[in-house]
Amino acid sequence: MKEDFYDILGVSKGASEAEIKKAYRKKAIEYHPDKNPGDKTAEEKFKKAAEAYEVLSDPDKKARYDQFGHQAFEGGGFGGGGGMNMEDIFSQFGDIFGGGFGGFSGFGGGGRQRRAKGGNLRIRVKLTLEEIANGVEKKIKVKRKIQAPGTTYKTCSTCNGTGQVTRITNTILGRMQTATTCTTCGGSGQSIDHRPSDADAQGLKVTEETVSIKIPAGVEDGMQLKVAGKGNEAPGGGVAGDLLVAIEEQEHIELQREGNNLHYDLYISFSEAALGASREIDTVSGKVRIKIEEGVQSGKILRLRGKGIPSLNGYGKGDLLVHVNVWTPKTLSKEQREFFEKMAKDDHFRPSPDSGDKSFFEKVKDMFS
Repeated sequence: MKEDFYDILGVSKGASEAEIKKAYRKKAIEYHPDKNPGDKTAEEKFKKAAEAYEVLSDPDKKARYDQFGHQAFEGGGFGGGGGMNMEDIFSQFGDIFGGGFGGFSGFGGGGRQRRAKGGNLRIRVKLTLEEIANGVEKKIKVKRKIQAPGTTYKTCSTCNGTGQVTRITNTILGRMQTATTCTTCGGSGQSIDHRPSDADAQGLKVTEETVSIKIPAGVEDGMQLKVAGKGNEAPGGGVAGDLLVAIEEQEHIELQREGNNLHYDLYISFSEAALGASREIDTVSGKVRIKIEEGVQSGKILRLRGKGIPSLNGYGKGDLLVHVNVWTPKTLSKEQREFFEKMAKDDHFRPSPDSGDKSFFEKVKDMFS
């Protein structure tokens, strides 16, 4: 079971943005690779803290995590410490460390190279109600940029591979040294040495790739999932962007969704209402047969427990609410009219609701309680 992000950082669910940042910086310092050389356990905790901070420091991601837990990112966004590497962390959260460390080994002494990151891609996936209820794996064709085969890079001659350019300025206070990102290579420390004819200026080319996306049961319209590393690649072996998957729920012909519950309008005749009946109806898991008791009244709601949409966080399923509607014929034959005229004064045909019957508004209140 995945560890709770709040527990990883040691903060409460109601912690402020400043408290979350402070807690992350404390963990980052405690488990920083420079302080724990060769300690794989510390490195894993360092990465877990970074992943927790990536979610909890982003208001949108934090809201989704608070509502759905880890399943909100099951499209491939996070994976218990395995979704990010050390270079990703320093690239994204370098400002958190506040210069307290001289750099991380492999990034170039006193100044770190800035790894380029490829652009994110966004797609929209249409799902039926049945697919949402049961979860589905979709194979989607995506056009993304990849490093063209045959592209080679060399050390940037401007910054000598450091990714930074140091300038010394004489002032009245003495000589001042400043370091800025190299404008030639954009901080990557590399420039293109050779690229094939089908590559762009960055050594990338567009290709079509089939991406498999696992969509968990219970997603909602408008929700966004992330498939890490399936966006555009970055030049020079940088970090690939992500594929952002927006969920679009297709309208069902008979079922209406309300949260995790489903609603179904069942129309029956006078005869079926009076005599009772057995009817087959559609659900998201197949057809089921329900029994209509004799004497059922229009407006009756039958609850089929567990026949709705699963909760995204794994806490059970919603229900299917069947709304019984007695259909009144618009035209009658002579014999039918005579029958109803005769029955109009019969006591069995006079409305006489039981004292225990609930009003329409009470029924609606029960539905939402």
